[in-house]
Order: sequence, then structure tokens, then C-alpha cells
Amino acid sequence: MLGSRDCGGDAGAAVADGSAGDGGAAGASPAPARPRWAPSDDYEYQPLRIDPRVSRSAAASMLAIRAEFAGWELARVLKFPDGTRRVWLRRKRSPALLPDLIP
Repeated sequence: MLGSRDCGGDAGAAVADGSAGDGGAAGASPAPARPRWAPSDDYEYQPLRIDPRVSRSAAASMLAIRAEFAGWELARVLKFPDGTRRVWLRRKRSPALLPDLIP
């Protein structure tokens, strides 16, 4: 039976004696997990919405042009039931483009 196999004795023993599952030093809480695609300070992001009437090949061509001439890369794509695509592009931040560093 599947349920009886999931409740093995070895996993419970490791947690009970404190050798696993405590996240490190006593009293220290682990850092909150960030989503894998979450924005960071190293990249700048550009969100796009692609209309459902735009074909897949036309959308791919549009994104390829942005990648080649503006340095963007694909970070994430979501496709909704109505056919709309939500796209996030990213590129490395350049120190020359940061507003704080311009004299």
C-alpha cells in the first residue's frame, strides 16, 4: 500500500534526534526562499504583453529582434487561457546606464 510506505521509520528518526531538518545552528532561521526567476539588482527587467492575435512565429521574431539589437534575454513567459502571453525580458545592468553614476 502506498500510504504505509511513505511513513518509514528512518525519516522520523533523523528528525527526532535533531540531525536533520533544523536548518543549521540552534535558533537561526533559514533565509526566505526567493523564486528562481525573481528580479535582482544585477538585471533590469522589461515586462511585455503579447496580444492573442499575434502568431507564435511573429512573437518569436519580435523577441529575437529585441535580443539581438538591445541585449534582452527571455526571463519568463506566461500564457493565459485567452491566448494572451505575458513575457519578462531581462538584461545585465551596465554601470554606464545607472542614473546614480552619471556626473
